[in-house]
Amino acid sequence: MNKITMKDIAEKVGVSKTTVSLVINKKDANISEETKNKIYEVIEETGYIPNNIARGLKTKKSGSIAIIIPDITNPFFSELSRAIEDVANKLGYNVILCNSDNNANKEERYVKLLISKLIDGIILIPGQESEDSANLLKLNDIPFVFVDRYIEGFEDYPGVYFDNKQGIQCGIEYLYGKNKRNIVFVTGPKKMTIYKERIDGYKESMTKYGIYNKSLIFESTFTLEGGMEVTNHIIDECKSVDAIFYSNDVMAIGGMKTLKRRGYKIPEDIVIMGFDGITLSKMIEPELTTIQQPIYSMGEQACKLIIDIIKGESIDNLKIHFPPRIIVRGTT
Repeated sequence: MNKITMKDIAEKVGVSKTTVSLVINKKDANISEETKNKIYEVIEETGYIPNNIARGLKTKKSGSIAIIIPDITNPFFSELSRAIEDVANKLGYNVILCNSDNNANKEERYVKLLISKLIDGIILIPGQESEDSANLLKLNDIPFVFVDRYIEGFEDYPGVYFDNKQGIQCGIEYLYGKNKRNIVFVTGPKKMTIYKERIDGYKESMTKYGIYNKSLIFESTFTLEGGMEVTNHIIDECKSVDAIFYSNDVMAIGGMKTLKRRGYKIPEDIVIMGFDGITLSKMIEPELTTIQQPIYSMGEQACKLIIDIIKGESIDNLKIHFPPRIIVRGTT
């Protein structure tokens, strides 16, 4: 069976190929509803699939945006990606999802591939925050926005962010108000810009209350395993801990597993706080107290921002910041 073409659709409907093209490309304001419906009916009957690659070569647009995330297994990024996809679909864009595994080389390979596929724009959540990917996008004039974290040297680029420093300070203030004084803080990897923002929030708050102790800071990865491993170290090295503040919820859930296995009761023996506000944080027992990022709203705004940039719209605010909110649950 020969492949169905736009010309075949036009002949079946009895209109010009140009008319079919206008309907497919949503440039059909001057075409009657009756004609549009006939074209859609024939497209459905024949199973015709528009050649987006050929169209992209002519228009330099693919109708697609991409999301590059560090780790699809982290619920924060999967929830963020869901929001981006929802908005993109409403606005007529397809979404390509790329998982970099926090690997700068893999991230760069994806960027090169996406550029070759005439991607219209990219929502980038850097993994190891290498400059190479951003430089490639800048060099090839590909619109991109950051979400959650940025790359040093690109601070002025469009992005959607959360006030990490203030979020940590809210958490420390709450724990201090609960009479907790030996508050361990578990950071993410030092290479990330959010590390500095969150550690600064911890240091400033603990110093303000006169309880800062460098030995209460531990570094780990933003994973369940990282949370489990670092919590074993905390238990072995710190004998008078009354609170642990993990800088993401996934680590906190891993930490809770380790604490329970080693005989600790939560929150009776030790209180736990996370950071992110992922859906999973309220599905465990006890439910996790957390600093909530408005993940879905951040994804919505990032998608709207990149599409506005692609369309050349006038944009009042290229950098969007969200404030923190503490969600108090069973772990405190």
